[in-house]
Amino acid sequence: MRILGVNAVFHDPAAAVVVDGRVVAAAEEERFTRRKHGKPSTAMAGWELPERAIAWCLAEAGLRPEELDAVTYSYDPARVVAERAGTEPGWEWLRTAYVERAPRMLATALPGLDPARVRYVSHHLAHAASAALAAPEQDTAVLVADGRGEADSHVSGLYRGGRFHPLARTELPSSLGLCYEDLTAHLGFDRGADAYKVMALASYGRPVHADALAGAIAHDGAGGFHTGPIDWSALAPPGDAAGPWGEAHADLAASVQHRLETVLLEAADWLHARTGTRQLALAGGVALNCVANTVLHDRGPFDRVWIQPAAGDAGTALGGALAVAAEAGDTIVPPRGYDLGRGFSDAQIEQALIDADIDYERCTDIAAVAGRALAEDRIVAWFQGRAEFGPRALGRRSLLAHPGPAANLDRLNAVKGRESFRPVAPMVRSDRAAEIFHRGPAESPYMLFVHDVAPEWRGRLAAVTHVDGTARAQTVDPGAEPLVGRVIDEFARHTGIPVIVNTSLNTAGRPIVDSPRDALECFGSAPIDLLAIGPFAVWRHGAGQGEGR
Repeated sequence: MRILGVNAVFHDPAAAVVVDGRVVAAAEEERFTRRKHGKPSTAMAGWELPERAIAWCLAEAGLRPEELDAVTYSYDPARVVAERAGTEPGWEWLRTAYVERAPRMLATALPGLDPARVRYVSHHLAHAASAALAAPEQDTAVLVADGRGEADSHVSGLYRGGRFHPLARTELPSSLGLCYEDLTAHLGFDRGADAYKVMALASYGRPVHADALAGAIAHDGAGGFHTGPIDWSALAPPGDAAGPWGEAHADLAASVQHRLETVLLEAADWLHARTGTRQLALAGGVALNCVANTVLHDRGPFDRVWIQPAAGDAGTALGGALAVAAEAGDTIVPPRGYDLGRGFSDAQIEQALIDADIDYERCTDIAAVAGRALAEDRIVAWFQGRAEFGPRALGRRSLLAHPGPAANLDRLNAVKGRESFRPVAPMVRSDRAAEIFHRGPAESPYMLFVHDVAPEWRGRLAAVTHVDGTARAQTVDPGAEPLVGRVIDEFARHTGIPVIVNTSLNTAGRPIVDSPRDALECFGSAPIDLLAIGPFAVWRHGAGQGEGR
């Protein structure tokens, strides 16, 4: 089966292509349009059809529209009409009408496509498939939680033999994701995009309101959740987008985070009792809460917790395609990595450098150049290979730095133009991770868990150790990621520290860079010392300080 998956419903429009059960390509539209989350701040803009991502994915797979066996759309309008009729706000009917016209719109965007080949896959089934069918173990318990789907905000069950068997769900208006969004907006952040900032702020506070919130954010005893109205202003004054955020804001964030973790644990216990599986697969926006993921890993009943790296709505493009492929009888081959986006040849990169009329030098070992620069406390923009699918930079489109000086946290946040309380992440060789980072899974290649930094290492890793002594570590297997492995090795050779800082290569409000031009624009607009792009080194002010130093 040759299947194109499409998400264009709430936010993060994306496309993916699966051929005979193998993931060939996946990309978010924001990487092409340079509009973060695929939208300006309007309720309807998330419906944007990801035409550029679709075109690239098909080109990468070598497919023409007429050669597709199916196109999946990760939202089923029939479920809204059947289950929520008369209960949705006015614009929800407009959304549904838009989706009902998706076959015709896709046929217009993809000349030659038969509209009859468009298949609706319910939003939460697409989420569930994106996690379960790409997981290390294919027979798995699944828990999906987000803001909302057609009629629900959560579903959990068992994925076995390529089929999903739902066991519990939470009907709207109860929603863990929407509750967290309400808090996000109350604290002065963008409700649809900044939940991760609330998670970071929570580490500065104490869950002093957890008991008061127990009735409003609770497990329902049947595998789902209940969320009720909350008077946020009675617990903390409204925040402002410009800050500052005080103790009351941090305490409220910590309290809601505590309740989120508690109800997820209770739901996991309920699900394990009914499935008995070793593995729990998570998807949906709530699955990007790496603190809650770690609680589920450490204190939950499952041996393994697996999260699909593009766990948010972009991942439903992949999940919809995988679900239909499995239904058709294809054997699903989980991706070996999530570098599923665009890549560029050395010739293409060099032409971009020539067009930019910028000084550069070709290096025989760009990893060694970058590692030495990091050891000298320089900030390095790292652009290599195919782009990552999902919200995390995993060593393909990254901003790297020395993890030792505490001032580097402020320095990087200033480079990116973001809030001072935002942490940056350590990237560590997987064979050294256990001695430095405790708690959480031993292997964490997708940066979806937090770990305790060993006390004896906190002073040496001051830039990446958060205020609560944790860090969101990414483990790197040099066999799977040899180039990044060599950067870490070179840095360690000079400093004795097998850890470097990794944060996304972008500035505030902008998507992660995707193309050489994006990388050059970011390098030109931010105080970055070195751009390591393919085998080429571009130094600030054209200093020519590469291998010949």
